[in-house]
Amino acid sequence: MQSTAPDRPDYRSAGFLTSASRLSQCPEDAGWEVAFAGRSNAGKSSAINSLTGNSKLARTSRTPGRTQLINFFSLSETQRLVDLPGYGFAKVPLAVKQEWTKQLENYLQKRESLRGLILLMDVRHPLQAFDQQMLNWAVSAGMPVHILLTKADKLKNGPARATLLQVQRTLQVHGDSVTVQLFSALKHSGHKELVAVLNAWLTDLSVYEDEEHDAGEEDESGT
Repeated sequence: MQSTAPDRPDYRSAGFLTSASRLSQCPEDAGWEVAFAGRSNAGKSSAINSLTGNSKLARTSRTPGRTQLINFFSLSETQRLVDLPGYGFAKVPLAVKQEWTKQLENYLQKRESLRGLILLMDVRHPLQAFDQQMLNWAVSAGMPVHILLTKADKLKNGPARATLLQVQRTLQVHGDSVTVQLFSALKHSGHKELVAVLNAWLTDLSVYEDEEHDAGEEDESGT
């Protein structure tokens, strides 16, 4: 039973931990981790590199969709960032895409150490079909989602803010479980807001408190 929350992580200290092609190959399912997901051209790896100040940490490619592994980055002994395979863009056989989909769904629904999902979307093309699918998976699993509208530098401030407001209105149905912000890896903007969300998730003890409460109810019922 975890009794104390870990310290807020130093994202500049992030280091590569391991890669996995399926759930069974992932590190021990303990502690805290936050996953980054998005279409293959949404700037996912660039966002992780910008956040950590390490341009070589998460692999970026001129060919979207090339990364087909779940990549884990260590922040501390109990905290991790996770770079999920990009989806919806890669020119690969249908069977491969179906396997990616299966493994992503397994990870989102079964990984107990997963505390939240950072979902990245190009601000110029938000809420595409694959984004909605990923969002639905997370919501059905009771997983909080924070959306990064990436490449905000590609739009002037007015249109970028208008897109943000439109996406926020669309997602109001999910309440506080889904939040949205603008982000630019190129300009390194949006870090403060993103770090606040990550810090909250990566130091959250509520899941352990829920387990303790459930265990107490079982003891009282004599089961």
